[in-house]
Amino acid sequence: MDQVIEILIAAFLVISGIFGFVGSFGLIKLRSTMQRLHAPTKATTLGVGGVLIASMLYFAFFEDKLSFHELLITLFLFITAPVTANFIAKTYLAQRVPQSDLPETECDYGWAIYDDPPGQN
Repeated sequence: MDQVIEILIAAFLVISGIFGFVGSFGLIKLRSTMQRLHAPTKATTLGVGGVLIASMLYFAFFEDKLSFHELLITLFLFITAPVTANFIAKTYLAQRVPQSDLPETECDYGWAIYDDPPGQN
């Protein structure tokens, strides 16, 4: 049983290393900000999350401790990474893309980064 758990932990670490490498390589090699946005928010997040899950498994099975720290960090990471990507994308649009270049919205008002939402005075 211990060998199966060791293989599972090793698999998490190897896969996490691959995701981390691909995310870091993408951050260096991709040219524009919008392309670079995907490398750290997707691949590297999965890499760090996999390492934290491997750490949780190790402490749960070999040290007989439940570690909620890693679980909380993993959940926080997976929740905040998309929010961060959204903020970076909105900032890029506001600074570099004129409103006339954006497609029309299907709402009564336009893009939130250019127009105030309804009900605002």
